[in-house]
Amino acid sequence: MILPLERQVFSGATMGTRYSAVFYARGDAVRSGLNRDLQAAVDAVDAQMSTWKPDSALMRLNRAPTGIWCKMPEELFTVLAAALEIGRLSEGAFDIGVGDLVAAWGFGSQAASSDQKWPDAKTTVARRPAHLCLELDHAQQRVRKLAAVTLDLSGIAKGFGVDELASVLMAHGVEHFLVSIDGELRAAGGKPEGSPWRVAVEKPQTGHRAVEGVIELSEGAVATSGDYRHFVERDGIRYGHTMDPRHGAPLADGPAAVTVMAATCMGGDAWATALLVLGPGTGAELASRQGIEALFIDRLPGTAPDAITSFQSSKEN
Repeated sequence: MILPLERQVFSGATMGTRYSAVFYARGDAVRSGLNRDLQAAVDAVDAQMSTWKPDSALMRLNRAPTGIWCKMPEELFTVLAAALEIGRLSEGAFDIGVGDLVAAWGFGSQAASSDQKWPDAKTTVARRPAHLCLELDHAQQRVRKLAAVTLDLSGIAKGFGVDELASVLMAHGVEHFLVSIDGELRAAGGKPEGSPWRVAVEKPQTGHRAVEGVIELSEGAVATSGDYRHFVERDGIRYGHTMDPRHGAPLADGPAAVTVMAATCMGGDAWATALLVLGPGTGAELASRQGIEALFIDRLPGTAPDAITSFQSSKEN
């Protein structure tokens, strides 16, 4: 007798937030060790890529001197390679070499204090992007720094973690699932009866959560970057946690949010960050050239930070 598919839900702590896995499977997935394997997958990502753990593989790489080859775990090497390629394709709009800026503006593991001395956001400092600072040895899975750089993977690691959750479910034979970490999502198979998963796109407002729209998703990933959850305000200007590598400061005049639909959540996560930095003009043109489907949610000129927004899709270019 073939058992019916049952809706099951697992969740757990990871990367300072929580992951969720909603899926349909036959029988008790707990007995198969699926919950254990899901937690182990995101724990491995966090252990390798966190800037909050001094002994993570990423932080050891940050401390390594220039010119020295460093052997990397497979997962971290995969993320570094993808990050540098997207950095190159976006001409530095996505740059994992902004760890020093993240720390200087109080967004990193060292929280901002009341007497924090802020950098000058109006001073543009030429920076060498990470894809020009790192050399990868794919054959031996090694990395070396060609110049001093502090890496931060906050714009791609959660997306990769979502992909790892998806890989665990597929390895267990699960064909219908929706997995997420902090709003980055990946789906497969739709629901067993044939309907797609319905994914809410948040309204870019602070202080409460509301739905801007809904995406129907059967296969693929959705990732969003925005400035409405993590930001600082200085001299009446809101600075989001996304760094603008072109100016060496947090993004202050970008869209409210960018949502990207992609094959993998790792790619969607990084591209959403790059397109947020580039904005709806240049960003939408680049997305169109790269075959990326993106939705830009922009504030209307002269409105308050949480006022009505306008929309632009990369499909319009």
